[in-house]
Amino acid sequence: MSPRRAPGVCTAEEAAALVGDGRTVACSGFVGSAHPEALTAAIERRFARDGRPRDLTLVYAAGQGDGKLRGMNHLAHEGLIRRVIGGHWGLAPALGRMAVEGRIEAYNFPQGVISQLFRDIAAGRPGCITRIGLGTFIDPRYGGGRLNANTPPGPIERIELGGTEWLWYRSFPVHVALLRATAADTGGNLVMDREAIVGEILPIAQAARNCGGTVIAQVSEIRPGSAPPHLVRVPGILVDRIVVASPDEHEQTFAEAFNPSYCSALPPGDDIGKALGAALPMDERRVIAARACDELPDHAVANLGIGMPEGIAKIAAERGLLDRFTLTVESGPTGGIPASGLSFGASVYPEAIIDQPAQFDFYDGGGLDFAALGLAQVDAEGNVNVSKFGTRLAGVGGFVNITQTARKVVFCGTFTAGGLEVEVRPDGLRIVREGTQKKFVRSLEQVSFNARRARENRQEVLVVTERAVFRLMESGLELTEVAPGIDVERQVLALMEFRPVVRSVRPMPPHVFSRRE
Repeated sequence: MSPRRAPGVCTAEEAAALVGDGRTVACSGFVGSAHPEALTAAIERRFARDGRPRDLTLVYAAGQGDGKLRGMNHLAHEGLIRRVIGGHWGLAPALGRMAVEGRIEAYNFPQGVISQLFRDIAAGRPGCITRIGLGTFIDPRYGGGRLNANTPPGPIERIELGGTEWLWYRSFPVHVALLRATAADTGGNLVMDREAIVGEILPIAQAARNCGGTVIAQVSEIRPGSAPPHLVRVPGILVDRIVVASPDEHEQTFAEAFNPSYCSALPPGDDIGKALGAALPMDERRVIAARACDELPDHAVANLGIGMPEGIAKIAAERGLLDRFTLTVESGPTGGIPASGLSFGASVYPEAIIDQPAQFDFYDGGGLDFAALGLAQVDAEGNVNVSKFGTRLAGVGGFVNITQTARKVVFCGTFTAGGLEVEVRPDGLRIVREGTQKKFVRSLEQVSFNARRARENRQEVLVVTERAVFRLMESGLELTEVAPGIDVERQVLALMEFRPVVRSVRPMPPHVFSRRE
């Protein structure tokens, strides 16, 4: 029997030449982790030189970019891209501008759904059938995830099965898979032992292969011999081309060339709390994180969103609580401490790293006891918008999956935005300068979180700000706590475009305004 053909090794430029006009390209990655930077950069260079490829459809689950030039920012060129189906857009602002201005067809689907949809495409199923997205702007009754008027409806359909409504995200062919792994062995088998995440590289590769497409993998090296089979994340039979990238285009994250703690167990005797660095300064972010930390149940499986909710882990460390719950990240890490900034998606000393679709399976089925996420706008019903504000497109990422399924959800954010300054004192809070932008508004541009569905699902929902705490009740959003030193009428209610339910308002607990946790 003749030996199996191993994938061909080629340059990034040769790989880019394999991407034909009008193809649907699926790309792996989470911010900078496991993103094939050498491949997306080579496609950009080819387009700048030759005007090819053209009219691509780009599909990705998590946001991939640094907010400037890397990641999906390489592909943000008119003529290169015709359509985008993305989970998070904020890290590729040029791509977001093309979507908002109607220069491309653009959809925002939940990150978890996209990662799971790759598996359904690989399996030849008609699509992903889920309840994730119902009642939000992704529901076809409210826009179908379309980001501009030039984007046609149709990829999502509301259906009924067994008397229950579901969303059907339709399958489509994947022609090109762009992947990243740590290394390939001589048979083309891919391992990810120095990567911060696994992501969804296997289902993307399987989808492209079963659609008759091309699978291109970026690696940092080719290792002689055969990799240990239990370490192989993508079998070589699925891989068509391998590109060995230079170190500057194969950093572990977009913030760090390599951090061994992202792919290692905690050394015996080490204190994981040390990985959190300096304590939070005594400001509004600390107050919010401290009050949100009060809501963490013992033994909880939790998810902390990027930005302000990250501070909850630092407060928990100060209180000696880190061993009383387990932090997870939607990208796949379980245990450890989630990284921040352009390393978000990684975890410091995780206990396990599973693939992203499996993590969302766990989340979607109700595996999260607690989730803390950011907020941008809230209305009287308790609906939340985090995804789109005028010309600014952030996208929902994993927000919809997480907030529709976690048992307790805490939204964290300042009461106003745009220049807010506060003084935190042991006896409470003083507003030094009020923010110019209201967050508690009469109507939302997009509904990223549907409060009615949360009530139907019996979820516990709070909104925590530096000066006030609200709780979602049957009657709507109710004001339950106010910081000492804050005038309820003048500094809370007068700055809201609606009046919440006000019955019994108590002071926020004094310990959140002090380091004596």
